[in-house]
Amino acid sequence: MDLKNFIDAAAGRKKADIVFRNAKIINVFTGEIIEESLAVKDGKILGYGAYEGLEEIDLKGAYLAPGFIDAHVHIESSLTTPEHFASLVVPRGTTTVIADPHEIANVAGVEGIRYMLKASEGLPLECLFMLPSCVPATPFENAGAVLEAADLETLVGEERVLGLGEVMDYPSLIGGSAPVLDKMDMALKRNMPIDGHAPMVDRKELNAYIGAGVGTDHECSTPEEMRSRLRRGMYVLIREGSAARNLKSLINGVKAVNLRRCAFCTDDKQPEDILKDGHINYNIREAIDLGIDPVWAVQMATLNSAECYGLKGKGALAPGYDADIVVLEDLKSVHVRKVYKGGKLVAENEQPLFAVKSRVSDAVTNTVKVRKITAADFRLPLESDVARVIRILPHSLVTEHAVRKVERDGEGCFEIHPELDILKISVIERHGGKGTIGLGLVENYRLKGGAVASSIGHDSHNLIVIGDSDEDMAIAVNALAESGGGIAVAAGGKLAGLLPLPIGGLMSDQSAEVVSASLKSLLHTAAQTLGVNPDVDPFMTLAFMALPVIPELKLTDEGLFDVTKFEFVDLCVK
Repeated sequence: MDLKNFIDAAAGRKKADIVFRNAKIINVFTGEIIEESLAVKDGKILGYGAYEGLEEIDLKGAYLAPGFIDAHVHIESSLTTPEHFASLVVPRGTTTVIADPHEIANVAGVEGIRYMLKASEGLPLECLFMLPSCVPATPFENAGAVLEAADLETLVGEERVLGLGEVMDYPSLIGGSAPVLDKMDMALKRNMPIDGHAPMVDRKELNAYIGAGVGTDHECSTPEEMRSRLRRGMYVLIREGSAARNLKSLINGVKAVNLRRCAFCTDDKQPEDILKDGHINYNIREAIDLGIDPVWAVQMATLNSAECYGLKGKGALAPGYDADIVVLEDLKSVHVRKVYKGGKLVAENEQPLFAVKSRVSDAVTNTVKVRKITAADFRLPLESDVARVIRILPHSLVTEHAVRKVERDGEGCFEIHPELDILKISVIERHGGKGTIGLGLVENYRLKGGAVASSIGHDSHNLIVIGDSDEDMAIAVNALAESGGGIAVAAGGKLAGLLPLPIGGLMSDQSAEVVSASLKSLLHTAAQTLGVNPDVDPFMTLAFMALPVIPELKLTDEGLFDVTKFEFVDLCVK
């Protein structure tokens, strides 16, 4: 910024580039809505007042808000590249994201992170990155890479690297494990923000976790969890994604005294949901519908996130701040009319005014390396007819540890019972390493007559498949191997649908609209042909069944894992 030029324009001695007239300006500092003109020069806010501009826009009473900030997101979960992700969320008012690329890092390591940095260059979406702290998430699974503190050190000088990503391996941090402490020290000595991930951790263990330097948590699912973190000085990132929807249960916990410590995030949200409902503007709208003051909701989506991550010049419409501006129809529908990034119009009527093309690296393709899988790989011998079962909970990443009486065939192997809602689930190592296959049981998915498989298996992203037919499970898995990754549905001995995700087995190089249409078709097949539980996202929920840092029971390629005890357990209860 040319300081003299800015001062002359702010003082009224030179014309502004743009003046927004007849605007209702949302002031996130004071909680006011100010009816005034707003002026912009060289991508910065000049201020309020009677300015003259080279371009003058009569807003006729529309609202002006700061550009929205997603405080924690995995871009890979949109199933699109950073370029196409930008074209999806910018028209909905999101101008900055705090991205954690630990999905692609678990597949391709440091080169995967470098790919995300390169692919997000020059976009009208500011992508700031947190370095993945847990690759793999735990030592109890096999990922495509292992990132130590020394590996992360090679990236800290990158311009848009902001801090240390969510510390999911909270038992190791609380237990004082050296590798985790090395990463914490790396971030702390640079005064970098550190994200958290600590579901159900409380009391002394939570004190240790926060006291070590972790500043945020997006895993709160109850008001009590939220309150325990706010009391200890954490920022709580209220999540509303595709599988995990915590806003409704948490929003009443937002009070005047703790408002400034609360922000919004999506974490993992699929393109169909963003196209249908919105992105951070959806969080704002839902919060308002649930009784939150509209200005509070906007503040949580802007200033609070900016302050949490030390983003100077972002999150407000004030002199010297970046001219990241959202024009809103009203504060009920939160319909986004226009979006400006750095003072330039980049989206209008929920359509991008910029073109994008995916920039793909060889480091993130051809990443699914498995042998031919057969139905025999899914035979599941049981030593007893009483087994541990992963019980899925609707709209939650948390599962229950259930114990059920199950059926066995004449050879003592698990057998599907048509009257019991218990299915096979398997996680298959796909990075060309051990070739291990974990087998388990799951309920409340309610699939009948087929299988669903995905190369999105948080966070190590091994192949994960669920079904009631060993043959269909093999068909779905082999389709993923042949396509370089993706989501597959099999039914009646045939492949019923496939969404290829050739970039890391996580992302498509196609537009969000194309991906969304394919995903919608697969969702229809899962619901109508296989009858998957309507209260469960068939693909997003499945992906989290392999994440051994969210209670209570999960499955990795190495076996059944009790997250509460943080140890492997036998499938059978003897």
